[in-house]
Amino acid sequence: MSDRFAAPLPGGVGVSRLRVYDTVAPDGLVGGTPHVHLCCTEGYVVTDGEGAVQTLTTSGFRETPLRPGAVVWFEPGTVHRLINTGGLGIVVLMQNSGLPEAGDAVLTFPPDVLADPGAYAAAAALPDGGAPGADVRAAYRRRDLAVTGFQALRSGGPAALAAFHAAAVTLRQPLLARWRQRWEAGAGRAAASTGSQLDALERGDPGHLGEAGVYAVDEPVERGRLGMCGLLDTYPAAV
Repeated sequence: MSDRFAAPLPGGVGVSRLRVYDTVAPDGLVGGTPHVHLCCTEGYVVTDGEGAVQTLTTSGFRETPLRPGAVVWFEPGTVHRLINTGGLGIVVLMQNSGLPEAGDAVLTFPPDVLADPGAYAAAAALPDGGAPGADVRAAYRRRDLAVTGFQALRSGGPAALAAFHAAAVTLRQPLLARWRQRWEAGAGRAAASTGSQLDALERGDPGHLGEAGVYAVDEPVERGRLGMCGLLDTYPAAV
């Protein structure tokens, strides 16, 4: 078995372990930062504790309980927020590994912040990019601002959510070319590889089966990175 992670994770997904923040937001609830993904489906496998994920879509607001053994996922456009009612720990699966880190996530800041790229960047910034050991109070400050915007979205109905979606797209428009490159090199390449393998099987060609490898990562490459919803133990998508 190789001791290096020398191939992409299956399907170009990203994997991390999450310990959800355990401090109180302005609305009195304990948990993470509400945000949306523009291109990525996100999935949770609950390993520890209890809580819930609050979601907001065009179908309305919903709160889904999270307990050990539960698996929950949601598609791009779903505004979501994790609530921690006691030691909530999750394995997070992210579609299109690399895109969330490249800005696919947009926090639910108030409209005036979303409309100003400079103000948004300042409000979302973390010391040292959120690296392990960074001051967690900065993560709490941006969470609290996003919770304020999330409360307005919930009370504003479909029109408010549509306006938020539009503002998020406008904010991230300059990043789309780089996102496409990441997708083509990751999840897009994985899907194309499956197509090539199917073509080979139809020809009766087993060549790729003889090139199989086994890979392992003994431990996270980082422990305690400041994430939107909590402290992240991160794994490499590939090396």
